Parts: sequence; structure tokens; C-alpha cells
Amino acid sequence: MTSLLEGTPDKRMAVVTGRAYPELADQVAACLGTKVLETTAYDFANGEMYVRFTEPVRGADVFVLQCHSGKINKWIMEQLIMIDALKRASARTITVVAPFMGYSRQDKKHQGREPITARLIYDLFRTAGADRIMTVDLHASQEQGFFNAPVDHLTATPVLIDYVHNHLPLENTTIVSPDAGRIKVSERWAAKLGNLPLAFIHKTRDTTRPNHAVAHGIIGDVLDRDCVVVDDMIDTAGTICEAVHALRGAGARSVTLVATHGLLSGPAVERLSQCGAREIVLMDTVPVPEEKRLPNMTVLSVAPLLAAGIRSVFEEGSVQTLLEGLPEDMRPRNIYA
Repeated sequence: MTSLLEGTPDKRMAVVTGRAYPELADQVAACLGTKVLETTAYDFANGEMYVRFTEPVRGADVFVLQCHSGKINKWIMEQLIMIDALKRASARTITVVAPFMGYSRQDKKHQGREPITARLIYDLFRTAGADRIMTVDLHASQEQGFFNAPVDHLTATPVLIDYVHNHLPLENTTIVSPDAGRIKVSERWAAKLGNLPLAFIHKTRDTTRPNHAVAHGIIGDVLDRDCVVVDDMIDTAGTICEAVHALRGAGARSVTLVATHGLLSGPAVERLSQCGAREIVLMDTVPVPEEKRLPNMTVLSVAPLLAAGIRSVFEEGSVQTLLEGLPEDMRPRNIYA
């Protein structure tokens, strides 16, 4: 098995990865029938990083996979260094693959003298030499306009909906949006699952206090219903657990939490263990180590989705088709991470 995948006509593809989550890159490469191109990477004593690719990449379409989690600033910087190395090694195209895009929550100004850090991250990638960005479930889809080149905005929704459809009883289910900003997404969920009833939680967020929001009420009928709360990420889990408490207080029979990005920072695991959710369903767009996995937590693999996206870009096919679900040859693969 080679780390350079031959294409037609006369095209080569390489998958490279940083040190944040190499296991995911190996899974993506396996789905593509290739392997990750070997990279030499280490830190100097003062914290500076060094990266070198051990095989030539001249003329290749290179996909640079890095997870923005944990030491997020370090891993973004490593990805920028990898992009620069590839540009100087004459790669034909360079695609940033960031399953979770770091700083995506900082997509607008709430107060004066604030940065729009999401835009800065895209500018850094472009300046480093990236030709394209591929990511999954951005915090705000309009961020695609921050990058002056193609952005492939994949969504884990078909994978998550498929799991919910096959593993949860739906005859008494209500889809719940955790706030007004996620209503459109929740509407798509409700429609895909058979036009289920929809509810949303009215909450306000204090922009001066990170990871803090207050639920004020629930719009929609949740009494004696099995509620599925759909969100893009769970970070410290404070707001999502407050949503569980609000729904249980309003008479919900059960609450299932579904999110693409399980960041699970700080007190998240403890909060989730005590919130009373029936099940917590996540994707592995960032590592979810065993010590953070609860008995009622299910982690699904994002590797087939990323592999399908990479293959579509490499073969100059349509990424739009992935909005409806995975290709047939990717579906039989292990869905669990």
C-alpha cells in the first residue's frame, strides 16, 4: 500500500497529518485505500516546531488533516507549518482538512474592540498557502465566506440522523433546538425523521462570560415526550445540561443529546454524568478519550465522511451529494469510533 494514491488522468493524492489526532487520519486513509504519508515532526526545547515530509509531494494534491483540540493553538500552528512546507515542496494543491474548525465561535463582534478570530484563522491558512478548506459543521455556515477560495462544508447530520433513526424509538419523539440559532438545523432533523414535532429553548448568552447561557423557557410541547436535543458542539456542557434540566422540568419523558463536536472541556464529563440524559451521541471530529466516555455515550466515526469528501474533491466530483448521506461503499464501514 502506498501513501501516494494515483488518480486519473495523471493525478496523485497524499494524506498528511499533524500530531493532534493521527488515529483519525489513519482511519480516513484506510477508507481511501491508502496510508498517511510519513512525516517527521518534533518540538525544539523552546517550543518551536519542525515538520518535514519524508517523500516527495511535487505535483500531488495534498490533504492536510489536523484536529483543532486540546493544545489548539499549537496544533493550528503546526498545520500552518505543514502547509508552508508543502507549498515550498511544490504540491499541486493543498487542502486544509479541519474536522472541527478552531475559533469558529468567534465569527462576529458582540461588543466594541473585539476581534473576529474566525476570519483571522482563515486568513492565516490562505496566507500559508492553502488552496481549499474542508471542515464539518461550522458554528455558523456563513464563515465559508471568510476564505477567498473553495470551502467544502461537510455535515455530520446524515450520519447522526441515521443513527437516531435506527436506535431510538421515534413514535413519541420531539426534536429540540437548544437555542433560536439552531432552529433551521432542527427543522431539517424533524423533516428527515418523518416530520416530527419541533420545540426550542429560549435562552440568552452573556458575552462577557464564556460558556455561560441561561434558559428562560421552552416553546413547543415536550410534556411526556422523548426529546432529542441537536447541537453543533458540547464544550463545557453547562448550557446543554441546563437544557436537559429545563426539558425534564417541563415534563419531558427522556432527553437524548446529539452533537457533532464533543470537545468535553473542563467539567463537561462530570456535568453530563449528572444531567439525566438518556444517551449522548457524538462524532469523533476531535479525540474523545476513554476516560471521558460515559456508559450512556455513543461516539460515531467521522472518518468515512471525511474520506468521501476528500475523494470527491480529488476526483473533481460533487461534495453536495454528501449532504444526503454517505456513498454506498462508505456505509458498511464501522460507524463507531
